[in-house]
Amino acid sequence: ISLFFFPPQVLLVACTKDLECVPGFQRKVFYIEQPFEFTEDQPVLNLEFDDCKGNNKLNFEVSNTDFKVERDGTLVALKNVSEAGRAFFVHARSEHAEDMAEILIVGANEKHASLKEIFKIEGNLGIPRQKRAILATPILIPENQRPPFPRPVGKVISSEGTEGAKFRLSGKGVDQDPKGIFRINEISGEVSVTRTLDREAVANYELEVEVIDISGKTIDGPVRLDISVIDQNDNRPMFKEGHYVGHVMEGSPTGTTVMSMTAFDADDSNTDNALLRYDILKQTPTKPSPNMFYIDPEKGDIVTVVSPVLLDREAMETPKYELVIEAKDMGGRDVGLTGTATATILIDDKNDHPPEFTKKEFQATVKEGVTGVIVNLTVGDRDDPATGAWRAVYTIINGNPGQSFEIHTNPQTNEGMLSVVKPLDYEISAFHTLLIKVENEDPLIPDIAYGPSSTATVQITVEDVNEGPVFHPNPMTVTKQENIPIGSVVLTVNATDPDTLQHQTIRYSVYKDPAGWLEINPTNGTIGTTAVLDRESPHVQNNVYTALFLAIDSGNPPATGTGTLHITLEDVNDNVPSLYPTLAKVCDDAKDLRVVVLGASDKDLHPNTDPFKFELSKQSGPEKMWRINKLNNTHAQVILLQNLKKANYNIPISVTDSGKPPLTNNTELKLQVCSCKKSKMDCSATDALHISMTLILLSLFSLFCKSFP
Repeated sequence: ISLFFFPPQVLLVACTKDLECVPGFQRKVFYIEQPFEFTEDQPVLNLEFDDCKGNNKLNFEVSNTDFKVERDGTLVALKNVSEAGRAFFVHARSEHAEDMAEILIVGANEKHASLKEIFKIEGNLGIPRQKRAILATPILIPENQRPPFPRPVGKVISSEGTEGAKFRLSGKGVDQDPKGIFRINEISGEVSVTRTLDREAVANYELEVEVIDISGKTIDGPVRLDISVIDQNDNRPMFKEGHYVGHVMEGSPTGTTVMSMTAFDADDSNTDNALLRYDILKQTPTKPSPNMFYIDPEKGDIVTVVSPVLLDREAMETPKYELVIEAKDMGGRDVGLTGTATATILIDDKNDHPPEFTKKEFQATVKEGVTGVIVNLTVGDRDDPATGAWRAVYTIINGNPGQSFEIHTNPQTNEGMLSVVKPLDYEISAFHTLLIKVENEDPLIPDIAYGPSSTATVQITVEDVNEGPVFHPNPMTVTKQENIPIGSVVLTVNATDPDTLQHQTIRYSVYKDPAGWLEINPTNGTIGTTAVLDRESPHVQNNVYTALFLAIDSGNPPATGTGTLHITLEDVNDNVPSLYPTLAKVCDDAKDLRVVVLGASDKDLHPNTDPFKFELSKQSGPEKMWRINKLNNTHAQVILLQNLKKANYNIPISVTDSGKPPLTNNTELKLQVCSCKKSKMDCSATDALHISMTLILLSLFSLFCKSFP
């Protein structure tokens, strides 16, 4: 068979009567050249619908509520319409068929271009096109159709028939995912949909139809078959955020933009189904005006509509407003679907109220010598407590030359805490007057200033207390030589009573005397010694002995003052040197006869210490057994002159310091001569032998005396 292709809409219009009846609108797209306005009850055009079975129970539905379709298919304007939009749809349904047609409202110059686009006519009409016999007109299917399915939605026609030839449909929605949505009657070419469509899931299907023979070989085609899903208003507007929060400064001019709220509609954005309009459904609270705000119906911008005077945060029952915002599609018409969201608008504070003291004068009483908070100054401020427009800053502007007072803000109460930071003296001044001002952390707005109520006076009364006597000076220092005679005068202390108006007497006593060396005359304060002052005492630190004394007045109750005495003790040569070590060991067969290195120390200070002088007591007998050599100012070495037998020996040694006069310490060095074998020293047997050079000399002297009566 020979196949020819014609532009489908043209072929449909031209050849409808020559072909078998196709149920539905006989044209899928209708054009209206828009006048200045549509007049009420004016017939606009005639829509031809045929279900091929008499159009029994035929009804029309129009997506634009400004129009209706009569039973005979006449499209009529319901009212005077100056702006009808660019497109709307007519849905027709009878007992045996239903279909959708699109109404396009265009200007006279647009119609030709639109037809070219829909008919897919080439720009150069002079180029010949191959003619085909398959007629595959575009199919329009409303989404959300109800069962039963499958439901016929269109028909593909071939102008010539060949025995055994049949139609085949392919593409996404047929044999590609999502599969099985559309199918075609192989013989009649009727196209059916098998389930409900969702335009928001898939808006267009591009299929291909061809004619094949019995073996499956393509006879004609493929020809493109476009199926468009017609949008229905099945999606409500949705706001992007669950809750919106906006801020506006109090006193803002009328028309100040607060915030913007936009919603989204999943329906076709080119139709009224997604044309949104915004409105404020509810405002809470409704004072001082039930209409504090306005929302732009098209943009969603929320602005203030009251005067700046009404937008006064301090005059409102609450600085927070809740708005219920509605978005409605279908351009806001009654048939539109709606979505809502809540907007919270906070009226932000500005510093338009200065802080004011609750009274002009405050009173405070404080005892002399006491520090700390003495009074809390209270202020009032109508601004927001959470801001610097409320927080107070206090300043003492007069009456504080000695900087005895400070004032700080209590962050919880905003009160001014006035404190004494330097003890006050009743005898110097019994009264103080302070002038204090209060300001905010944030500056006031330009047309507001601080007034007289932002300053206050504080009258402070100082109470007299019985103060303890004061030593002069304190601490007291004196230098004395140690070992001064008992009863020596160290110092006479002086204490005075600050309470000059009370004429009290003072008595003295010892408070702390660690070594028990001192006493004090209770009347005149003379300190004397009751024991020898010893610089080497453990109670003396760095040559200084410290004692504490009390001065007690005759008040009721009496007050006490404490004085500290530091006695610097000068050293005298009152300590003999000490020798170390006092025990030495040596092997009886030792080759190195250097027995031990001796050291000397002295508790006294230089020059009453080293250099020390080391000496051996006189050795008697035929042979000397040891000698001592000085190594330096503080050390000497004992050397054996020969090996000695295993025994204990006591070596008399004297050590003398360099004091004036010098002091000498006579002591003995115990020397153990031990047996040494295999690097082990055995001194056990020496304990039985105690050979003292002194005893030997005495014994020899006794024998000598007996020999010569």
